[in-house]
Amino acid sequence: MTTFIHQRVEAAKLGENPTVLCKMDSGWAVFADVQILSGYCLLLPDPVPSDLNALTIPQREKFLRDMSIVGDAVLEVTGAARINYEILGNSEKALHAHIIPRYDAEPENLRTGPVWFYDWSLAPHFDPKNHKTLFENIRAAIQKRIMAG
Repeated sequence: MTTFIHQRVEAAKLGENPTVLCKMDSGWAVFADVQILSGYCLLLPDPVPSDLNALTIPQREKFLRDMSIVGDAVLEVTGAARINYEILGNSEKALHAHIIPRYDAEPENLRTGPVWFYDWSLAPHFDPKNHKTLFENIRAAIQKRIMAG
C-alpha cells in the first residue's frame, strides 16, 4: 500500500521533499505542511511500516528516541510549554509521529484539548522563506543532539 507517508519518504530519499529537516537513524524529521502551531514537526520512518508494533524492539527504540530528540529540539527552539507526541495511524495506515509544541499563549478554549480541535484552514502552510529561521534553528538543534550522541 502506498500512502501519503510513503510518498513523502520517497521524496525525501530523492531530495525532493522541501520539508525535510534532516535524516535520522529511524527515518526523516520533517516540518509539518500546516503549521497549526509554530514548530510542528513529524518523524517519518524509513522504511515505512504499517504501525509501531510492526517494528522490532530495537527499531522501536530508535524511532521513539528520534521522536524525543525532535521534541527536545522543538522545545528548545520554540520556547513551548511542552511537547505533545501523537502516533495515530487511523487515516494514514503508515507509521509516523506528530511532534506538536504547545504554548501557554494558546487560546484557553484550545490550550488543553487536542490540536485537532483547531481550525486548520486558518493555519499557515509551510513556506521555506517565511519559516526559514525557525526551520534552520530546529534543524541545528536536532543535529546538535545527534552529534552529542
